[in-house]
Amino acid sequence: MKFLRYGPKGREKPALLDPEGHIRDLSNHVVDLRGDVLHPDRLRQLAGIRPETLPLVEGTPRLGPPVAGVGTIFGIGLNYRSHALETGAKPQSEPLVFSKAVTALSGPNDPIVIPRNSTKTDWECELCVIIGAKTQYVDELHALNAVAGYAVINDVSEREFQKERGGQFIKGKSCDSFAPIGPWLVTTDEIGSPQDLDLWLKVNGSQRQTGNTSDMIFSVAFLISHLSQFLTLMPGDVIATGTPSGVGMGCTPPVYLKPGDVVELGVEGLGKQRQEVVAWAASA
Repeated sequence: MKFLRYGPKGREKPALLDPEGHIRDLSNHVVDLRGDVLHPDRLRQLAGIRPETLPLVEGTPRLGPPVAGVGTIFGIGLNYRSHALETGAKPQSEPLVFSKAVTALSGPNDPIVIPRNSTKTDWECELCVIIGAKTQYVDELHALNAVAGYAVINDVSEREFQKERGGQFIKGKSCDSFAPIGPWLVTTDEIGSPQDLDLWLKVNGSQRQTGNTSDMIFSVAFLISHLSQFLTLMPGDVIATGTPSGVGMGCTPPVYLKPGDVVELGVEGLGKQRQEVVAWAASA
């Protein structure tokens, strides 16, 4: 099943996508797609509702992030062999983990805002894992039982802030609009293995990224298990699992986003995003 949230920013309503691709409102059944609602058992119950009994949402409303109440956004750096190769990095024995501020969250088609003083805003198409159950010290064999579903995320990154301004990656990963997620939360039964999904990204119609999750150094199950050894994962937590080669930083010479650019990206079975790039303004 494909779950989503629609409406103005900060006032999104829960919904699902019916087999014909129409949005059906879930507000009479759940307040929002957050907390206990994200447990895989609860999502299976919601998936059992006949879509035709739900109110039809007319038109093409704005889509927000498909999950509410996100506590932490985890990022995994250099997790694709192809991306590690293009950056000249040597794969490590454990994942490179960083975080993104939740204020970076945005809808899948909301604009990317170039932050003030930015010179190197970059793109990263990634598979996003949304946690559905409280998880601590889980082994790799059972780790996927904690997953509510999967989504597309663009791990937008300001490379100067990330790499040249000292401190940790979070400074270059957390600007407003730097974590567009969606369009949907797709439940695990529709995806099968998360380790065989195609990813792609275009900038102004030009293909920039093409990859497959089979190129991951650390699998989704490993990442969940690994993180759970150090902290408790909660429903709504998000894991951006890494990006394949083709980021702007890896081009020769490097290419970065500028106002007026259009970014399109997607992951097999999870839908696609489209973002127009705009300049930061004091009123933003």
